[in-house]
Formats: sequence, C-alpha cells, structure tokens
Amino acid sequence: MLTPKLLYRRLDALFGSLDPQQSERVILTSFLDQFFSGLRDDLRLRAGYLYVEQRDGFELARAVGDSDGTVPSTVPPSASCLALAFRHRVYIFPDPGAADSPARTCGFPPSSMAAVAIGRRPSRSVLLFALADDWALEDVDFALNTVRAALGSRLVDARARGTFREAAEIQQSLLVEEPPDFPGYEIACRSVPAEEVGGDFYDFQVFDSELMGLAIGDASGHGLPAALLVRDVVTGLRMGIEKELKVAHVFEKLNRVIHRSNLSSRFVSVFYGELEADGNLIYVNAGHQPPILFFAEGGPHGDCLELTIGGTVIGPMPESRFRRGIARVRPGELLVGVTDGLLERRDPQGREFGLDRLKDVVRRNRRSSSDTILEAIFDASRSFGADRPFEDDATAVVVRRLQMAAG
Repeated sequence: MLTPKLLYRRLDALFGSLDPQQSERVILTSFLDQFFSGLRDDLRLRAGYLYVEQRDGFELARAVGDSDGTVPSTVPPSASCLALAFRHRVYIFPDPGAADSPARTCGFPPSSMAAVAIGRRPSRSVLLFALADDWALEDVDFALNTVRAALGSRLVDARARGTFREAAEIQQSLLVEEPPDFPGYEIACRSVPAEEVGGDFYDFQVFDSELMGLAIGDASGHGLPAALLVRDVVTGLRMGIEKELKVAHVFEKLNRVIHRSNLSSRFVSVFYGELEADGNLIYVNAGHQPPILFFAEGGPHGDCLELTIGGTVIGPMPESRFRRGIARVRPGELLVGVTDGLLERRDPQGREFGLDRLKDVVRRNRRSSSDTILEAIFDASRSFGADRPFEDDATAVVVRRLQMAAG
C-alpha cells in the first residue's frame, strides 16, 4: 500500500534528482519518466503523456508506458479534457467507455484517465495518465494532488533561479572585471551583493590618456528590481557621457528617462566624476554617499573633503536640476567612494560601522596601495559585523594619485 509517508519519501528522492538548471520542458520530461517508472505499480498506471502548450495547441512532448492505441500528437486548447484539467488542476475522467467522455472526445483511447495541469498561460503543460482497470481513486487523487503542488513549487523555484542567474550574468557583464589603467593613478574596486544579484555598481570610462570617467551608485533595495534599475542607469551613463559634454545636463536627461520607466517608484544614487590626468576632477553627486578626498597634507578642510555638490537621487521626480562640483586630486592623495552597505553594517550591539570608522581605516593605511586600502575597508567592516554576511550590497572604489618621480 502506498502510504503518504512512502509517497513523500519517493517524491523527495525524485525531485532531488532533477536538475533545476535545465529548461522547464526537460524537467517535466525527466519527471514523467521517473514518476512513471517508480510509481506505476503502486498507482496502477498504464501510460503517461506530457503535453506542452504551443501556439496552435498542446503538443505531445513525451509518452511512456503502454497505450491502448494511438494518442493525438496535438490537442486543441479548447478541448474539454484540457478545460477540465485547468479548471480543477487535477481531474480524473470517469466513464472511459462512454462516447462523450472528455478523454474520448480529445482523441484518447478508451481508458480511465487522470490529468495534472501545470503552469499558467502562455507556458502551460498537462501530465495525462492512463489508468489500469484496478486503480484506486483515493490513491491516485492523493498522489496527483501532491505531485501538482510539489511540481508547481519546484518549477516556480527553477524559473526564479533562472531569472536571477540571467540577472546576475547581466549585472556581472556591466561591472568591469578589473579597474582600467589610467596613467599616474592606481585604482581598486569591489562590489559584494547581499543577494545573488545586487543594486550597487561602479563603472569607468577611459576616454584617452588625459581623461577618465568614474562612477559609483546604489539603487534602492537589492535583488532583481535593483539590478534591473542598475542596468538602465549604467547603460544610460555610457550612452550619454561623451568627452566635452556637460555632465549636469546628462544627469537631468537620465533622471527623466528613469522616472518614466515602470520602476519610477524606486530611485538610484549616483556619483560621477571626470578625472583629468593633472588631477582636476569635475563631478556630480546625485544623492550618493559623498566620496571622500583624503589630502596628502592638512588644509582648510582638515585632512579630507566630502564631495557633496550635485543634486537629489535619480528617479522619483520628473524634473531635477544638478550642479557640477570641482575638486583637485594632488600627488599622493586618495579618492574613496563607498555605498551604504559598508557604512550601515551593524555590530552585534546594533551600532553602525559609520563614516568615522571608514575614515580611520583609510588614515591608518593611507600610504599603502589602493588594493591594500580596499582590502582593509572590507576587512574592517566585515569584522565589525562579526563576520556575518552583508545585509545590504557593499561596494567601494579607491583611486590613488601616484607620487611624481623625483626629477
């Protein structure tokens, strides 16, 4: 006798053997093969069929077992057997010998049959099983309802995994693998998403040996919606920023585009700067955590300056105005940009890592390489949070202007 406990155990083993990396059709085909071979005797199954929705109807994708005649290769979506299956999700067709039996009218041979409907338009599928003479209604009904719920959940999970994998690949293709070479400067960068995909980004555009564009940003939230917003912003910046073009105007246009999108309820903060080889930096800060310029020596602003000039975050308002800021990076000085995931990381007592701790880390390592400083920032933030995973996306960019060689 097939007890619920035994059924669950067999289904767990079956689902564990399926590869979620495969397409939905391959998963369903593999499931039908294994389900039929493993449970045909317990459920008294004679044959099994998988029909997959296509443009003009449901196409036979797989048949297993012994069929009492030829089954249709295509079933129209209006067929009564499919309508009953999708209305009830699990349906057992009675009176196989009757000429008006729904299964008979769909072209199936005379036999008791059970159907499991899977998915929703436009990618629905139906598992159909021909039943032997001594099948038991209670066993078949219980087993197929269990299969419907478990298989539906598994396919949703597989689709979600596929979507996130694709989003992660898109995002990784946008993030440069290595920082660019820009004469006279040393650059390090890293982004650690809190989920499989994140909402942080950095980007670089080297126009020539005299000019480089650099950006760091943070979309609200994290996960797939944030990643899609990042894609639009990075693409928009790359298309809009050109040498000799006014940066503030580009940001105003980008803001209008993002606001009109379906994600206008979300927002993204962006810092973009154009760094010249001689150290001149023209920038716009659109609501981002201000990057910090660490001076080689103390000055009127102390030993560092936060780059705040620009405007509000991109997205919420249809019309926003942005201003340019100007700074200068001298030999031996550092420009450090981060996102909130590093600064807002909390220790076990609930305290934030914060801006002051970030500045202290940089000061202690200011004569080290950009790579060493970047590593120190992440090590300090990670340690502060007791080595727990980051709760928000964490990103940092470190740009050091090298000391000029002695003449």
